[in-house]
Amino acid sequence: MLFNLLSPLADDFGLFNLFRYLTFRTGAAVLTALVISFVVGPSLIAWLRMKQGEGQPIREDGPQTHLAKKGTPTMGGALILLAISLSTLLWADLTNGYVWAVLLVTLGFGAIGVVDDYKKLTKRSSDGMSGRMKLICQGSIALIAAYWIAHITGAPQGTGLAFPFFKNFLLPLGWAFFLFAALVMMGTSNAVNLTDGLDGLAIVPTMIAAGCFLMIAYLVGNARYAPYLGIIYVPGTGELAIFCGALVGAALGFLWFNAPPAMVFMGDTGSLATGGALGAVAVVTKHELVLVIIGGLFVLEAVSVIVQVASFKLTGKRVFRMAPLHHHFEQKGWEEPTIVIRFWIIAVILGLIGLSTLKLR
Repeated sequence: MLFNLLSPLADDFGLFNLFRYLTFRTGAAVLTALVISFVVGPSLIAWLRMKQGEGQPIREDGPQTHLAKKGTPTMGGALILLAISLSTLLWADLTNGYVWAVLLVTLGFGAIGVVDDYKKLTKRSSDGMSGRMKLICQGSIALIAAYWIAHITGAPQGTGLAFPFFKNFLLPLGWAFFLFAALVMMGTSNAVNLTDGLDGLAIVPTMIAAGCFLMIAYLVGNARYAPYLGIIYVPGTGELAIFCGALVGAALGFLWFNAPPAMVFMGDTGSLATGGALGAVAVVTKHELVLVIIGGLFVLEAVSVIVQVASFKLTGKRVFRMAPLHHHFEQKGWEEPTIVIRFWIIAVILGLIGLSTLKLR
């Protein structure tokens, strides 16, 4: 909004020229989201605690150490959504269609998470929306966003798939792109949701991935750097650096309250929304496959659940002591902070590997 209001005045007022710089607005978005989180967080958490009473229902079949977290409120993802939305709307170019498409996915998936968390609270159960209904809602939003993104990008880039390590190579997918893009958004959303099981476990890898895609969005949308690196140039994607910056700031602010012992859980409200946001940014920037590397921790968590379920149904045996993967290490006796910090380290390493693909072509 500030870009649209003040940048036209830059010729008359030199100070307003700052608003033309993407780097300035991205940094401002990080700080704005962080400040919003710090200012609104205490009041929101107090309100959630008052409204929810007993807090998020704890799974009876989960690790016994989690019973000590009884009474902790959930739906803290609302703080993340508020910080991201306000910061993005304040600093981004609101005439950019990519910004609105990514916000659609973020807020749409967040709304699904709100309904899911509300059902869990009212039923006092860890079971919320049915899996089928959740997938139908996610799929509908993701397909609309995929079509919108492809329409903005235009042919042939709009429905093409780029590969890391190959310069300017684009595989045309045609109509299959819409299904592929929707699966990327849905898969990332649910993978982050599965990872969100320990205090601070999901939010830091999300912040790391958002930071990586901040750089990717800036480079993909830059007419000078994209050709130099041999990556697909997609005009207008640079504005998503502001969105990713807002996500980094919101995640950092939420971590302040989610650090062990957590004052609030993000719930599906936050995990579905932030995962969907990462998937949408990856689709816009044509780095869907790089997301698999950068978000490799989320992939490992999701795969551990798939392997566990498949193994039990086919052989009657479990591969892991408990799935997702972080619960397996809990059952092996690892302390929660040990698991969380080691998983953070893995996320940093995978983020660096993902960013290296920008040059290794």
